[in-house]
Amino acid sequence: MKRRDVLRGAGACGAVLALPAFAQEKRIVLGQSAAFSGPAAQLGIQMNKGAKLYFDALNASDGVNGQQVELRTLDDGYEPERCKANTATFIRDDVFALLAYVGTPTCAAALPLVNEGKIPFFGPFTGAELLRDPFSRYVFHLRASYYQETAEIVKQLTTLGRNKIAVFYQNDSYGKAGLEGVTRALKQLNLTPVALGTVERNTVDVAQAVKDIVPKAPDAIVQISAYKSCAAFIREARKAGFGSTFYNVSFVGTQALSDELGKEGRGVVVSQVMPFPFAPITPISTEFLEAIAKSGTDMKPNYSSMEGYVVAKVFVEGLKRAGKNPTRDSLINGLESIQNSSFGGFNVNFGPRLHTASRFVDLSMLSEYGRVRR
Repeated sequence: MKRRDVLRGAGACGAVLALPAFAQEKRIVLGQSAAFSGPAAQLGIQMNKGAKLYFDALNASDGVNGQQVELRTLDDGYEPERCKANTATFIRDDVFALLAYVGTPTCAAALPLVNEGKIPFFGPFTGAELLRDPFSRYVFHLRASYYQETAEIVKQLTTLGRNKIAVFYQNDSYGKAGLEGVTRALKQLNLTPVALGTVERNTVDVAQAVKDIVPKAPDAIVQISAYKSCAAFIREARKAGFGSTFYNVSFVGTQALSDELGKEGRGVVVSQVMPFPFAPITPISTEFLEAIAKSGTDMKPNYSSMEGYVVAKVFVEGLKRAGKNPTRDSLINGLESIQNSSFGGFNVNFGPRLHTASRFVDLSMLSEYGRVRR
C-alpha cells in the first residue's frame, strides 16, 4: 500500500479492496505512540486528549481541504522498545506522519526509524537536545528545550541567592538531558550541583536518592522525572527533614503531579513551555477553553492537554500550506514556511534549517488546593 492511497482514499474498486479499513475513505491518518498505561499514563492520555479536541472540531468543520484527520494511537507504556515497535507498525501501515509522541527515551528509540522512513515527526513531548542535534529534516519541535527550562529555573534560584542546588533525575536519556541543562546553567555561574540522586524510569524507588541528597542540605532540588516518582521523592524528602523548595521541568505532568500530591504540593514549582491553560488570559487559552466547553465532554484543562491542542493546531496549519493533495515533502515545506507566526499569542518560528519553533518558558507553582498558579 502506498501513502498516496491513504491520502487519496478509494478512487477505484480495485484500490478499495487493496486498502486496509482505516484507509478506505478520504482522510489523513497520523500515528501517536505514547504512554496510555503505567506510571506515566497521564502524560500520554492528556497529550492525546488535547490533540483529539482540536482534530474533532476540525473534522466537524469538514477537515482540511475536505479531508478528515484521524489520529491513531498505540500504547508504549513509556518504554523505548515498545515505542520502537509501535513506530515500525505505523510506518508499515504507511501513516502520513507521526505526531505528539511522549518522552525522551521513547522518542530516541523511534528516531532512527523516522529518519530511515523519511516520515514527518511533529511535536514530541520532550525537550531533550539529543532529539534536536544533529538536525533532522523530518523532526519538528514545538516546545522549548530542557536546556532552556533548566536555565530559567537556575536563573530564578540564583537570583534569590539559592546557590546550593541538588538534582534528582531519572536514570535515562531524559533525566540526563535535564541534569546536563542544570549543570550547564550552573557552570556559567561557577557553580556545580551540591548533590545528585537517581530513580529508574517507571519506578518510585526513591529511598537511596533521598539519602544521597537531603543530608547535603540543598537550598532547592530540581527534579527531572515523571509525576509519580517526583511525588514520591517530595514526600520522602520532607519526611527526612528537607524543608526547602522543589522545582520540576514541564515533562513532569503538572496536573498529574498536583493530583498525586494534593495538599502536599503547595509551593512546588514547575517550569512550563505552553501558555497558561486554566483561564482565558491569552487568545489561545481562550480558544482552548471554548473548545473544551463545546466538546460536551468532562475534559479538564491542563498544560499537557494544552500542548496536545497547540501541536495539532500548528500541524494543521502546515497541512493547509501543503496543498490539496499533500505529500510528506509538501508537509515539511508547509511547516517550514510557518515563520514568526502567532497562534493566539504563542509564537512559532520554523524554517528550512530551524525545526525548534519556540523558546517560551514560564514558571508556575502548585497550591494546596490542587490548583496551578502562575
